[in-house]
Amino acid sequence: QVQLVESGGGSAQAGGSLRLSCAVSGNTYSRYCMGWFRQAPGKEREGVASIRSDGSTSYADSVKGRFTISQDNAKITLYLQMNSLKPEDTAMYYCAAARLSWWYDGGCAQVPYNAWGQGTQVTVSS
Repeated sequence: QVQLVESGGGSAQAGGSLRLSCAVSGNTYSRYCMGWFRQAPGKEREGVASIRSDGSTSYADSVKGRFTISQDNAKITLYLQMNSLKPEDTAMYYCAAARLSWWYDGGCAQVPYNAWGQGTQVTVSS
């Protein structure tokens, strides 16, 4: 089982930046999707960004051009660099992992994520 621990959340002013980290440990997957999700009070959880084991990335329209998902070379830490923050980015942010079957060649949006971190709060003030 994969264990995920997020860090790096906090408070920022609109227009500022934060970088979230997600430490990955345990029985990691050779083929996978990893993603950042967020949930604001009273709203449904939404996908923010994802990265496949082959390095391909995808982003929600609301964060394109502002957020960047990446991994370190050892693939033991997942990052989310968040620039030009807006108050509507305020939410609890979670990282998640999904194992991909050998035959799966699609994107990360519809795969079942079965490992989740505990979340880190991001608050952006205007």
